[in-house]
Amino acid sequence: MSNTDFALAVEDLTVSFDGFKAIDSLTLYIDRNELRVIIGPNGAGKTTLLDLICGKTRATGGSIKFKNQELSKMPEHQRVRLGIGRKFQTPSIYENLSVFQNLEVSYPTGRSVWGALAFKCSDEVKARVQVVAEDIGLGDKLEMEAGLLSHGQKQWLEIGMLLMQEPELLMLDEPIAGMSARERELTAELLQRICKNRAVIVIEHDMEFVKRIAHKVTVMHQGKILAEGPMDKVQSNPKVIDVYLGH
Repeated sequence: MSNTDFALAVEDLTVSFDGFKAIDSLTLYIDRNELRVIIGPNGAGKTTLLDLICGKTRATGGSIKFKNQELSKMPEHQRVRLGIGRKFQTPSIYENLSVFQNLEVSYPTGRSVWGALAFKCSDEVKARVQVVAEDIGLGDKLEMEAGLLSHGQKQWLEIGMLLMQEPELLMLDEPIAGMSARERELTAELLQRICKNRAVIVIEHDMEFVKRIAHKVTVMHQGKILAEGPMDKVQSNPKVIDVYLGH
């Protein structure tokens, strides 16, 4: 398979903070419709890897290619425009706007000057809001003020705000933290739905959840990849067991 076939090709990526290699010559390939989960002990470099992909942090060396375009020197907003969406651990939604308005304002109008000037809540936007709201399980909550949603629903709304931009790569950092058991179940279903036409990378600690959603699991340790493959294979890998039990 050539690198052009991947949604994301990370090669020999390194980032040093004061001589400490937080990411150490890491190579990772993500397929187009893949749901990849990255696991590993604290300090393994998982969040730093997402920071490098979205442009929050600059790499010291190596290459990050998305849709075959080199990202490593590209500013963050340009990466968003290319189709990269990132959700952080704390949800950032507009609490005093309705669910509908939160989704509506996330619709990317800034792609052209005319788009921004002529922006009205067109039928196109309404249709897109409806589709996304159904996808995230909030189709019947469009008029509700976002601040009144449950913790889990707020997380889904934020995922929806990213989906409005139709990203081809979506990155989620611990999406089920603080959720009820039922919300976790619904989130697993939601993630399986939304990776149909995009690549999704999830960082997660909850192994039961990982087992439910992952197409493939990458285990990170000390800025490197320790193991990769289906969950059952990774779980029985002696190196992985050693890292998890040795901590």
